Amino acid sequence: MEATAEPVLYRKLLLWEQSWESGDEEEEIAELLVPGPWAPRDSSGKKVGARPGAWAQLVAALLLLAVGFSLAAWQLHTRASSTGTSGSGAPPPGGHSHRPGVYHHGAIISPAAPCSDLGQELLVAGGNVVDAGVGAALCLAVVHPHTTGLGAMFWGLFHNSSSGNSTALTSGPAQALVPGLGLPSALPALRLLHTRFGRLPWPRLLVGPTTLAQEGFLVDTPLARALAAQGTEGLCPLLCHTDGTPLGPGARATNPKLAAVLRRAADFAEDALLSLLAQDLGLEAPSAEPMPTLEPALQLPSAQGILFTTPSPSAGPELLALLKAALQPGGPSPEPCPPPLHANETPVSSILATVDSSGSVLLLISSLNSSFGSGRLSPSTGVLLSNLVDKSATSTWACPLILRGSPDGTEDDVLGLVASGTPAVARVTSHALLSHLAGSQTQAQHQHQHQHQQGPTEHSGVCGQGTMLQVAAHAEHAHVSSVPSGCCPFQGF
Repeated sequence: MEATAEPVLYRKLLLWEQSWESGDEEEEIAELLVPGPWAPRDSSGKKVGARPGAWAQLVAALLLLAVGFSLAAWQLHTRASSTGTSGSGAPPPGGHSHRPGVYHHGAIISPAAPCSDLGQELLVAGGNVVDAGVGAALCLAVVHPHTTGLGAMFWGLFHNSSSGNSTALTSGPAQALVPGLGLPSALPALRLLHTRFGRLPWPRLLVGPTTLAQEGFLVDTPLARALAAQGTEGLCPLLCHTDGTPLGPGARATNPKLAAVLRRAADFAEDALLSLLAQDLGLEAPSAEPMPTLEPALQLPSAQGILFTTPSPSAGPELLALLKAALQPGGPSPEPCPPPLHANETPVSSILATVDSSGSVLLLISSLNSSFGSGRLSPSTGVLLSNLVDKSATSTWACPLILRGSPDGTEDDVLGLVASGTPAVARVTSHALLSHLAGSQTQAQHQHQHQHQQGPTEHSGVCGQGTMLQVAAHAEHAHVSSVPSGCCPFQGF
């Protein structure tokens, strides 16, 4: 069942609002400019003449002018100092600063700096969290072909702060294009999500990814490490030097064939990818069509608020079962990390998250199954095909989680968690949420004193070698962070 179409409404957010300015400075200036007890008086104690001579008027005017210039210089110096400590190129509203990862309007966190930058650009251009997230996902399809791409399978979880509803995105059951090669479904899935909830025009979201594919992108450390471990078989010339060795960190790579596919997608010719793939594989026509869906997210009401996640065949139902047991009175405390399993038992996945200060959140997770998927590069499209082909398999790598705080509280906070690279994502995510709730309870008495400097507590962790992204809307600010800290670049405004 598809979710009811609803517009995504947001308040008008300004970079500088008068209400953020302190009125104390203006009142102080006004009081200083009122004549004080030092005004000239006669021997009876009365003020000298109501209409002083020209020289007296001149002296008074010069004194007032000097005071005004002094106050203006002091005010400018104070604001310049606070701007220098804000950690942002834009003037901080009201002159107050935040720790890294806290923003007034919106933020995005992803595994690649160019994609976080692109998400921020879309937010500043008037886009919402769906625009920023979809644009960043398309960017990751270019710069991180080892974990995601147009051949990847997607799960998403979108919380609309305007309606209070959460919607799950799925690429549909994994299907085989030919034996061993997954049917590409990323473009139809992301396009469906954007059509229903995005704000900016669809072609606008593809400008940045297309430019990166055409003009080139720098190989970052995660991609270079994956190349070094994988080898270059099947990946040349896309990710190889002329001598066949893999590209290292800082090398420039281009993918003009992928750029051409993205340009056609911007013209709404999304079936072009399947047609080109059919030619590469010697097929008359694609054997199947992608079947992405949007449907209401699974819900679990609790004393802490409402929990949302993705339905089967993701690991969302397993996650809610774990949390339901743990959140009951007398339920088990946060369980220790699951025992480590072999890395090849967990599909390689890519994650990103966006949030705005009103509480709208988008979590996206995608997978090619193995590193670089099937390892088979389509020469006509520049796309690496996935080897996710089993329709009945549970997507154990996908269980994004959103907690909308109880409206009965003083603030209706929203928290989003999404993890990757762990052998038991559902157990790890439940452990992180329960740890977060436990930490929030112990620090509740201190949060009201520092609500502009710290948001929800950051006790959530991830087990093993995985990555977890946390986003939150708290105290009318957007918060982003990751475990391990510093693993994933973030941007906001």
